[in-house]
Amino acid sequence: MRVSLAVSVALIATGLEAALMTDGHQDAITIMAEIQKQATEALMKASTESPDRPVDGCSFGKAQVRQDWENLGHDQKRDYIRAVQCLADSPSKLTLYGWASKNRYDDFVGECGYKGYQPYWNWFKYADDLSKSPVFDGSLTSMGGGGGEYFPHNGSMGGGNTIYFPPGKGGGCVTSGPFNLTINIGPITPRMDGLPSVGSLFEWNPRLRRDLTMSASRFLNAENLLNITVGDASHSVKLFQDELQGVRNDPHGSGHFSMGADGTDLYASINDPAFWLHHSMLDRIYWKVDIAGGTVMREPDSPPAVLGDMLDVMGLDTNRPIKDLLDILGGTPLCYVYK
Repeated sequence: MRVSLAVSVALIATGLEAALMTDGHQDAITIMAEIQKQATEALMKASTESPDRPVDGCSFGKAQVRQDWENLGHDQKRDYIRAVQCLADSPSKLTLYGWASKNRYDDFVGECGYKGYQPYWNWFKYADDLSKSPVFDGSLTSMGGGGGEYFPHNGSMGGGNTIYFPPGKGGGCVTSGPFNLTINIGPITPRMDGLPSVGSLFEWNPRLRRDLTMSASRFLNAENLLNITVGDASHSVKLFQDELQGVRNDPHGSGHFSMGADGTDLYASINDPAFWLHHSMLDRIYWKVDIAGGTVMREPDSPPAVLGDMLDVMGLDTNRPIKDLLDILGGTPLCYVYK
């Protein structure tokens, strides 16, 4: 049983599209809450009524819960931060491949004893001023300050160098918050003006830079959310993916470019602790779709991906077929829901 299919059907059957599209005054938070409500109801129904649910005990009621970072308790945030710090103190496994990895955080795979589940960064709440978000406020329960030290630069270019993101107040190394963290891989293709780069994943380049831009609200907004969830881009998986993470810098790219600096580089952005919260939010939106596209990044003529294709994680964990990672209530390896 495809839980994602149940959610898609529920969104149409309950009249959600009409409810959202007829009220042009609803903001992204309200829209996301309604989508969350409908998706949750569909998942609960699918979990209890499907005759072919897995027998390993995973169900809606037993699933782990992914929450907004803002809604985690102080101790939960500190536990997550401690786990990230633990990874930075553990030896790398990717050094076997000659990568520039210096520690386990560089080839991040798990949360190092973390007892909770992966939280997400709800972009919409603070799109007008990301520095006010608990993710970037520089407190001891944040992912560190969003600005970094001041580094004079002319901003970043996204959307295939067609969209300009003006500079923020930082651009240099992150100095506030709980992380005295150095990332070592990349950047290879940074989009921020003046950001020191390297030529490959095998060259060592220690730093962690950020530069929050005030341009996030141009893309992390109700209009784009409606488009990919119930609007024109929701009518096929390909349209959805093109609008979610295409060259126009809709939600996916905008989250990266909103962080600036290392966040603007395809290869380096994954090293920023905030990356994982950003992609958890993407997954929260993505949980009602399937797959489309080729098997090789940036090669449009590569063979189309199918559900049986294996995802190679280079020995950091067990390789698994795509289909196992699309069903969040499948039980193996996933059993979680969003709140």
